[in-house]
Amino acid sequence: MNTRHRLSQAISLGLVILMLTGCSNLGNANNTQAQPEPDLSELIHAAAEQMIANNPELTRYSPMIAATFVSIDNLTQSSTLGRMSSEIMASALARQGMQVREVKMRDSMFIEESVGELILSRQVQRLSAQHNARSILMGTYAQGQDFVYVSARVVRAGDAMVLGTADFRLPLNNNTRSLLEGQGGW
Repeated sequence: MNTRHRLSQAISLGLVILMLTGCSNLGNANNTQAQPEPDLSELIHAAAEQMIANNPELTRYSPMIAATFVSIDNLTQSSTLGRMSSEIMASALARQGMQVREVKMRDSMFIEESVGELILSRQVQRLSAQHNARSILMGTYAQGQDFVYVSARVVRAGDAMVLGTADFRLPLNNNTRSLLEGQGGW
């Protein structure tokens, strides 16, 4: 009987331990940490790496100038998101070996205060010649319900042939909304 009683206690203790372990796991299921949303800078740097990986010859078309990324719905309108996307992409491409000419230091490119450095197709030849650029970084973005979609491309200055492209989507969170609120104004 003594052995039977000990066996019964051991089984009871084992069941209690199993139940406690199960309960503690259930409690942790609600406390799992959410994965952080991708950062604009991280997404752009990954896109630049992919652009160069897809066309390693892209750096031959240096120096490059960068235009402000614009809204796909209105190519004369940008935002803080468009201006920052262009700046970060130019930096990321420079890290990948692309020579980037800074146009803000020259007086020859008209910079509209509320938009940034916009390059329209009729101006490409003139601006690339003024800045002695062989390529131009251009981009567009579109706001969806849950994401902002960004498309970047490097085009050859002489004939507007697309040399490299990268696309990504950015979660439409409060930070992204704040960057978009700057549409048309600094």
